[in-house]
Amino acid sequence: MTLAEFKDEQYGKRGTLKREELEAGFEQFKLGAMIHEARLEKGLTQAQLAEKCGTTKSYISRIENNIKEVRISTLQKIVELGFGGQLQLSIKL
Repeated sequence: MTLAEFKDEQYGKRGTLKREELEAGFEQFKLGAMIHEARLEKGLTQAQLAEKCGTTKSYISRIENNIKEVRISTLQKIVELGFGGQLQLSIKL
């Protein structure tokens, strides 16, 4: 069974409330994991990253551990000021 088939069976097809909640949760998890991975690649502690982008260590921790949703404006600061990168977003329809 593929992952897509498993999700269809356990959570319903795309468009159903239960499935969309699952997908949204995964995106949140993925974002936290990406920030964590980028921070480690840059050799930064949570405190150092927080200082660079004007937030707190606990806020960075909550984002990385998917306890706190991150605003796009804050994500942009983390990527640009904290990592020296450029945030690129896309919408798929």
